[in-house]
Parts: sequence; structure tokens; C-alpha cells
Amino acid sequence: MAIDWKDALSALKDSGNIPVDNTPDSTPTTTDKDAPQASPLRVVIDRKGRKGKTATIIEGFSGSDEQLEQLAKTLKQRLGTGGSARGGEILIQGDRKNDVITLLKSLGYKTKN
Repeated sequence: MAIDWKDALSALKDSGNIPVDNTPDSTPTTTDKDAPQASPLRVVIDRKGRKGKTATIIEGFSGSDEQLEQLAKTLKQRLGTGGSARGGEILIQGDRKNDVITLLKSLGYKTKN
């Protein structure tokens, strides 16, 4: 009769030769790709080059392009407005500076005016 690998593993755990949980002894470093960045994001209002239309710009994002696109998508959906993300910046249509700052803080980002 062959021993099932689950039974063998259970026997090792019960004997104390293998730890019950597989957590490492050292403290893990936080490398979560969804964690907010350490440096603050700068939120500014701009009208230049937009035919007089106001835009809220979030500068200083230091993540991947995928993370930038995801943050822009979240901001646009929650604010109910248009915008874009490119070159490390997020552009939100309209003067939504206070709303953007509040929303970024609720998402765990630090902001700078």
C-alpha cells in the first residue's frame, strides 16, 4: 500500500520536522505593485495649450505605465470625467483639483499642491 503525499506531509507536520505555516523567519519587504508610492504626487491646474479649457494635472507618478493607466482609469470613473495618462502624468478634464486630492488621499497616495 502506497502512502499518499498528503498523508506523508501531514505526518511531517505532526512530527515537527516541517513548519505548519510556510512564512519565512525574516520580515518580508513590501514589494506590492499596488502599494502607493513614497514620493508625493503634485496636483496642478493648467490652461496653457488647451484653447482656454481648464485641466487638472497629476505629476510625479513613479510607477509602471500599467499602474499609471489603472490610476487614471480609477480617477476618471470616480470623478465622472474624461482624461488621459501618458508620460508619467495624468490629465483630468476640468478644474477638479480638490476632488482629485481628496480621492488620491483616500487611495493612499500623498499629495502636494
